[in-house]
Amino acid sequence: MPGNLTFEALTTAVEQGEIDTVLVCLVDMQGRLMGKRFLAQHFVDGAWEETHCCNYLLATDLEMYTVEGYAATSWQAGYGDYVMKPDLTTLRRVPWLEGTAMVLCDVLDHHTHAPVPHSPRAILQRQIARLTDMGYTAMMATELEFFLFEKSFDDMRRGGYRDMTPISGYNEDYHILQTTKEESVMRPLRNHLYAAGIPVENSKGEAEAGQEELNIRYGPALDCADFHSIAKHATKEIAWQQGHSATFLPKWHKDRVGSSSHVHQSLWTADGDNVFQDSSDDLGMSDLMRHYMAGLIKYAPDYTYFLAPYINSYKRFQKGSFAPTKTVWSVDNRTAGFRLCGAGTKAVRVECRIGGSDLNPYLALAAQIAAGIAGIQEALELAPPTSGDVYETRNAAEIPQTLRDATETLRGSAMLRAAFGEDVIDHYARAAEWEVEEFDSTVTDYEIARGFEKA
Repeated sequence: MPGNLTFEALTTAVEQGEIDTVLVCLVDMQGRLMGKRFLAQHFVDGAWEETHCCNYLLATDLEMYTVEGYAATSWQAGYGDYVMKPDLTTLRRVPWLEGTAMVLCDVLDHHTHAPVPHSPRAILQRQIARLTDMGYTAMMATELEFFLFEKSFDDMRRGGYRDMTPISGYNEDYHILQTTKEESVMRPLRNHLYAAGIPVENSKGEAEAGQEELNIRYGPALDCADFHSIAKHATKEIAWQQGHSATFLPKWHKDRVGSSSHVHQSLWTADGDNVFQDSSDDLGMSDLMRHYMAGLIKYAPDYTYFLAPYINSYKRFQKGSFAPTKTVWSVDNRTAGFRLCGAGTKAVRVECRIGGSDLNPYLALAAQIAAGIAGIQEALELAPPTSGDVYETRNAAEIPQTLRDATETLRGSAMLRAAFGEDVIDHYARAAEWEVEEFDSTVTDYEIARGFEKA
C-alpha cells in the first residue's frame, strides 16, 4: 500500500483531534505538489470524493507564468477547471507538519471525468498499464541528489542568489564526520519520511561540499514516482524549518559538480520473478533485458527532455564529472549513460545515469518504460558493453547537449508519439520550447561581466 493511512483511520484521527488539515495535492508538469489545504473534517465529510482546480496548473512554467501556445488550455479558452480526484491509497500522515495528512490526486477532465492525458501521473499510469497487458511490473528506484546551504530560502532570494555558501566546506562523499554536522536536517528528513510511509533506506554525503543523496527502496513504478515527489517536497520544507535551504538545481555553480537523479529499473512478473535475470548468461541478463536496454539506448535522445527539462539541466553533462555524455552501456561503470548493476544476481537491473535532480519522476519513468517496451516489441539487439573511460569513447552516440537539441528530438519522436499520444508530446514540446524562448530573451550576469567594458 503506497500510503500508510486508511480513510477509516483518518476519520478516527480527525474525530480525536489528531489531524485537522489534509493536503490535497496534484503533481504539476515540473514535478511539484500543488493543491489545497482542507479542513480535515470537511475532507472526511465529503471532499474526499473530488475537488477542483484551475487547468492552468498543467500549463505553466516554474514561475507559474501562463504560457501561450498550449492546445489544452489558454486565455481564449478561459482557463477552466480540472477535477482533482484523491487517490485514497496514497493517504499518509505528514509528520513534519503538525496535525496534517496528505493525499495525492489524479487529474480528470471537468466534463467527462476522463484522465487528463498530459497529467504526469496519468502518463506514467498509461505506460504501467501497457506493461501489465504484457504480464510485467516495472520495479524502479530513483536516487535524489541535492545541495544544502547555510542560509534560508528567504535570505537566498533577498540576496539575489549570490554569496551562496553550502552547509559544508569540503567534499563529503560518504563522509561521516561532515554529515554528522548536517543531521539537524537529514535525520528528521529520514525519520519523518519513514513515518509517512516512504520506505527510506539511507542518506549519505555526495561528491561535493554540501551535497546530499537520499535513497528510497526499490518498488513499483507509480510508488517510486509518488515517493520521489513527496521526498523532494519534504526536503525543502524540512530544510526551511531548520533555517537552511535545499536546491535540486542540477548545476548551481560552474566549478561544482552537478546533482543527478539516477533511475534503476527491472521488469518482474506478478509472481515476483525478475524477468531481467537469466542465470545461464555470463552477466545474468535475459534476452528480454537486452531488448529492453537496447530500447533505452536507441531512444535515449528522444526522451532526454524528460530527464533534463531546463536550460540548466545540460550544464551538468561534462567530461570527468560522473554525469554521462554518451548513451552506451557498461558493466558497473559510472562513466556510461547506462550501467549494468547486480550482474549475475537476482537483483540484476539497469541504471540510467542521464537524469538530473530536476526531473519530474513520473515523466522520466514513463519515458523509459515506453523506450524499453519499444525495445522489446522491436526485438532490438543490444550492442556489446563499452569498457574503460566512456568519455573518451569514439563513435558512440551523444546525449543531446542542449535543451534546444532535446526539444527537437522530443518533437520528432515517433516512438513517444505512439506511446504517449500526439497531443501529450506537443504539450511538452511547447513547455520545452518556452524554456528556450525565455532563456534566449534574458541578459545574463555572465554577458554583462564579460562584455560591459571589453566588447
